[in-house]
Amino acid sequence: MLRELSVSNLALIEDVRVELHPGFCAWTGETGAGKSLLLGAIGLLLGERGSAELIRAGQEELRVTGRFDLTRPEQKSAAKEMLQTEIEEDELILTRRLARSGRSSALVNETPVSITTLRKLGEMLVDVHGQRESYSLLQPAYQLELLDAFGKLTDQRQAYVTAAEGVRELRRKHKELTDHRTTRQRELQLVRFEREELDGAKLLPGEQTKLQQERERLLNAQELAGFNAGVAAKLSEDEGNVVEVLTKLIRQAHQWGRLDKRIEEVAKRLDTLKPEVVDLAETCRDLSESFEADPQRLDEIERRLQQLKKLESKYTKRIDDLIAYHATLAAKEKELQQQEDDLSGIDGRLKVAFAELKETAAVLSKGRAKVAKKLAAEAQKHLADLGMPKAKLDAELTPLPLTDTDDVPVAGADHLELMLTANPGEPARPLRKVASGGEMSRTMLALKTVLAAHDPVRTLVVFDEIDANVGGRLGDVLGQKLSKLGESHQVLCVTHLPQVASFAAYQWTIRKASTAKRTSTTITQLTSDESRVEELALMMRGDAKTDTTLKEAAEMLKASKRGR
Repeated sequence: MLRELSVSNLALIEDVRVELHPGFCAWTGETGAGKSLLLGAIGLLLGERGSAELIRAGQEELRVTGRFDLTRPEQKSAAKEMLQTEIEEDELILTRRLARSGRSSALVNETPVSITTLRKLGEMLVDVHGQRESYSLLQPAYQLELLDAFGKLTDQRQAYVTAAEGVRELRRKHKELTDHRTTRQRELQLVRFEREELDGAKLLPGEQTKLQQERERLLNAQELAGFNAGVAAKLSEDEGNVVEVLTKLIRQAHQWGRLDKRIEEVAKRLDTLKPEVVDLAETCRDLSESFEADPQRLDEIERRLQQLKKLESKYTKRIDDLIAYHATLAAKEKELQQQEDDLSGIDGRLKVAFAELKETAAVLSKGRAKVAKKLAAEAQKHLADLGMPKAKLDAELTPLPLTDTDDVPVAGADHLELMLTANPGEPARPLRKVASGGEMSRTMLALKTVLAAHDPVRTLVVFDEIDANVGGRLGDVLGQKLSKLGESHQVLCVTHLPQVASFAAYQWTIRKASTAKRTSTTITQLTSDESRVEELALMMRGDAKTDTTLKEAAEMLKASKRGR
């Protein structure tokens, strides 16, 4: 509900702040006082177009702020989904600014939003009926939503929505897989080729380095054998070899060691050195025999190293990196193959899902057909009470196509259009194209009365011109129905009829005050029965009111309280 409305610098309105209440609220006042301006302020707050011409003379900016209490969990949930943010308090503070430069801005809870978002919030929170467009009930999609709620078809609707989402997702996936099929098949072919090629290459960590070392040994086998044989000869085979020299030195050292202990130490060290030299000579002899040319092995190594080099050049990766890359190819191949398999199987799944969609759509359409006429008939009864006894309201359901190629309808395979024949002989027209503001408002009131219990989100209803071309007797009926609607909704009604205003739970008077320099609009709540009787008497007779008029007004207020 709209808890508070503040308006600054809007035409005749300099600075107005009004606190509103739940239930039926009536705004009354003389013609030209500014009632339409206040409704225009609500329209701006809900995303209507604005013009710099609306700004009060001498000012640079107009501002409208509304504080909406989210009294029901459904409202908070819908607002959260629309704004994509958490709502900490159970309220939304909407602000609209319009500068003389033409720049317009909007805030929701102090956060900047687009005018489009503001408009969507308005459609979610408020129904406005009269000269201004309706934010919801005139829209066929919303009419369909309320029809489903009225007919207790929520479960059937949800079953359809779930099935439709499934079909859309399968179609999206099918399109995605199909659109990329050529690229994917080419990529799969490449991945498979690379995986098979690298499988066959049997790459091993460190293999390249080991092969390069072995290649160098084979290329220098003769030189390596000669070197080791030469070392062995010098150490133990040639004349004057190291072992002979050491043997002679050891003997001499022991002889002289008797004269000096230090030389004895030298002798011991020479003793230790001799076995090492003998062992080293044997090692080199063995090594010399191990090095031999092997042209076949050398050819194998050359070919393997050439293969590794080609792979490095082809993949522009070093061998160790190629080994890591090879490890990823099996999973990549499996993923691409799975996508191919998915595409092959998705047609069957889509066929099953589409059959389910048509079945749920048929169940929903059948239920709608049963309750659509009932909704129209019940609303038509209220139209008769509201001074439109010859009007005819009909609910036309038109089938929407469900094919393999068309987009899946959002809320079922039906288009609902509420058709109104206001007077005999006139053609039936879609409700959204009815020209008369009074007929529109009364039809909306009839529908809202029938659907009051089925819309937990849009709890504020604004009526403008609902009493157009309505007399006193019918005014009582209007007042009663607005009062009844006020039990479940906040109803804000601008009215010229005292009979309608008397049924309001709360009433405000809108006046135009002039000074020598400026004219301003004021709005004041009438908090006592005396002030309301005075206002009702003014509405009845204007400044020509008499004591009799006041008594009539008092009786009218008393009677309306009994009739609420």
